[in-house]
Amino acid sequence: MRRYGKNTDEDDVRVRPNRKGNRPRTSIRPKHEDAAEGFVLTVDRGRLTVLVEDRVIMAMKARELGRKGVVVGDQVAVVGDLSGKKDTLARIVRVEERRSVLRRTADDTDPFERVVVANADQLAIVTALADPEPRPRLIDRCLVAAYDAGLKPLLVLTKSDLAPAAKLMESYGALGLPYVVTNREELAAGEAAERVRERLNGRVTAFVGHSGVGKTTLVNALVPDRQRATGHVNAVTGRGRHTTTSALALPLPGGSGWVIDTPGVRSFGLNHIDPSRVIHAFPDLEPGTEGCPRACSHDEPDCALDQWVADGHADPQRLYSLRRLLATRERREGD
Repeated sequence: MRRYGKNTDEDDVRVRPNRKGNRPRTSIRPKHEDAAEGFVLTVDRGRLTVLVEDRVIMAMKARELGRKGVVVGDQVAVVGDLSGKKDTLARIVRVEERRSVLRRTADDTDPFERVVVANADQLAIVTALADPEPRPRLIDRCLVAAYDAGLKPLLVLTKSDLAPAAKLMESYGALGLPYVVTNREELAAGEAAERVRERLNGRVTAFVGHSGVGKTTLVNALVPDRQRATGHVNAVTGRGRHTTTSALALPLPGGSGWVIDTPGVRSFGLNHIDPSRVIHAFPDLEPGTEGCPRACSHDEPDCALDQWVADGHADPQRLYSLRRLLATRERREGD
């Protein structure tokens, strides 16, 4: 082994050759100005399915993205092999700015939020009227998440052949929510799918709901050429079995919109949501908050909304609905 003295000359220093070339390393990253635009259809264990023009390709995140996540619905920039042929792999080098983000946490104590979908316009909250029984608190939580993300909520009530929709809708009438009622016979005949499709045209709609409510069955009826596996409801627990394990974006026939089917949820944590933002979904009540004390919870004796409603500026049921939604962060989903 050669040893160097204290006063070595540059010529005495041996430099190991760079096996990957002699180009010096730099922190300047390429701009990828020639990258193609893509739309993320699904994410599965680090591999992403991306629609580029009329081709579906497989891709992975480029190293320069670091820890930045890529989710279904993202608009991305893609380079590499974009042929879509078997065993080819492209790279996602940039995630474009998102116009909306639907998030949730595992529960109300979990500090880590999870992005469900990006760039959706509408949130379809699917719930069965029976088998399994509706869970209004979970619906409320989904509504809060939709309002916070700037998504338009849509209630889709399934299995109306087992129970009427009127009782459940009594609780949501003051919110003025659009809703569609379906049953199994109408789904089989295609009538229900057509009614729902009218609400989806021209929009990117994310479908959420707990397991067993018929969410994936409805998606299969909306996009008949892309059938996903469906499950059943456990007769003992009254809960459904998870059959959809990852989110998937599907185009509606005729290119009139997109449906994003998401895995069934048993909880919808709201730890990431500031309750003060929920009031923005109530434009008839929001002006009345100007007289509220600082950091008002809108459910305390000094809240100005009580007088606002008493003066006839808004329906009392609207204030009740607001307070019920705000209270969902303090409740567990099963309450």
